[in-house]
Amino acid sequence: MRERIYWLIKPWHGKGYARLYDLIMLVAIAMGIFPLMFRAHLDGFAFFNTFAGACFVVDYILRWGTADYESGSRNRLKAFLVYPFTPMAIVDLLSILPLFHLISPTFTVARLSRLLMTLRVFKVIRYFEPLEIVLSVIRRQRKVLLTVLSLAVFYIFVTALIMFNAEEDINPETGKYLFDTFFEAFYWSACTLTTVGYGDLYPISSIGRVISIISSMVGIAIVALPSGIITAGYMEELRIRREKDRKVG
Repeated sequence: MRERIYWLIKPWHGKGYARLYDLIMLVAIAMGIFPLMFRAHLDGFAFFNTFAGACFVVDYILRWGTADYESGSRNRLKAFLVYPFTPMAIVDLLSILPLFHLISPTFTVARLSRLLMTLRVFKVIRYFEPLEIVLSVIRRQRKVLLTVLSLAVFYIFVTALIMFNAEEDINPETGKYLFDTFFEAFYWSACTLTTVGYGDLYPISSIGRVISIISSMVGIAIVALPSGIITAGYMEELRIRREKDRKVG
């Protein structure tokens, strides 16, 4: 029975009732997120939240009850104990908490209910295969991506340090330095590296603009690194999954 439940709740791996279960969960997620698009509490939102919360509770219990099948561990007790601390299980649990606010308005998490409800959008990851594949790629390539991230943070810090000491012009509107604090220089450096360029902070001296040009050019190369890694990993993950499907078929 537990094995049947496992294949029923496992996304994209079933037909009939399994597809129906996926559809119900997607509807529940949509209903749980919909009230967050409005400031006012309209009629029907309480039903949306109750229905979504009830579905999330049932889904959490079923996934916890079949955690040993998902983990593939021979030690069932360990699988059951570890499951509540896995990332998606934590998201599931936090998505359920707003339901207790509906049951009891005095619940201590009432003030955080809307914030916790926003976490429900992450439940879509289970049912949106392309996004799940991207997350799998990130897990596989985490060492390389962490190296690139470390390089980017180091470059942002160095550029911010150089700009903070090089740009000494005064902002005529405020009467202060253009980069009055190191945080402002760090913020500018991050925006420049990612080529966002909000335009709220920018150098006006010649040396500051030269530093900005160099930072932008190097930033393009650094930003392109993770994109190439994830793209190559995505194609490799698709190939692996297709081979598995052929073997199963």
